[in-house]
Amino acid sequence: MGSAPISAVAREDQVTIGQQEESYFGYSVPLAQSMKKQQKKESSSITEMIRDAKEKADLHREKLERAKPTPRYGDAPMEAYARLSRARTVGEVSSAAGYARRRIAQLQAARRSDPDHADQISAAIGQLQKAVGRAGKKKLELNREQLVRARQKRAAQEKRTQEAYRLRRELQHKQTMRKLRESSYFRETDIANRHADQLTATKMELRHQAEQLGSIASVDAALQGYSAGVQLAAADVDAPMEAPQVNVQA
Repeated sequence: MGSAPISAVAREDQVTIGQQEESYFGYSVPLAQSMKKQQKKESSSITEMIRDAKEKADLHREKLERAKPTPRYGDAPMEAYARLSRARTVGEVSSAAGYARRRIAQLQAARRSDPDHADQISAAIGQLQKAVGRAGKKKLELNREQLVRARQKRAAQEKRTQEAYRLRRELQHKQTMRKLRESSYFRETDIANRHADQLTATKMELRHQAEQLGSIASVDAALQGYSAGVQLAAADVDAPMEAPQVNVQA
């Protein structure tokens, strides 16, 4: 008689615990779904943060590149030819050649420290080396012109009018041809500079595109790694959860 109420109470306790277990497992699925949604939001937010950071870094780099002054290596041969063209004596020609040699040494050092503009520097060095050679040629031409001028003066003093006239015309022809050649040096240098500038710009653009592709690949790899981590976490959430065991015999 006394054991019946106790068994009834035990059954009631079992029913209550079963209802609690059903209530607990009933909330486990929505909880897992909520965790998955939260992980997806975190994944998308991290993806956007990485992309924003990359865009800001690219924008900052572009600003720095625009602010950085572009070196004008092609000005050195232009200045050398300007000095060579202005030279009227052998001494002035030697001074122009000395300037060209000094600039060659400076540009050779710059080529080692500035490989991005190696094509422009090489083009400038090539033109300066030509300027040195042309300076030597101009010395010979000035010496010949001086000889023709002396012969003309002597013919005029000796009243050899026709000879003096011929020598004067010869001197004018030599000077005209020399000036025409010297003016062509500027056009040649300008063409070489333009070609080197275009080649440098093309290479820098290709390098910039390669860097962008490399950075995109690194971002994709990071996102893939993060997605793999999210999938592992989701798998842990989807794993069946053991029900808590309650000892009703205590």
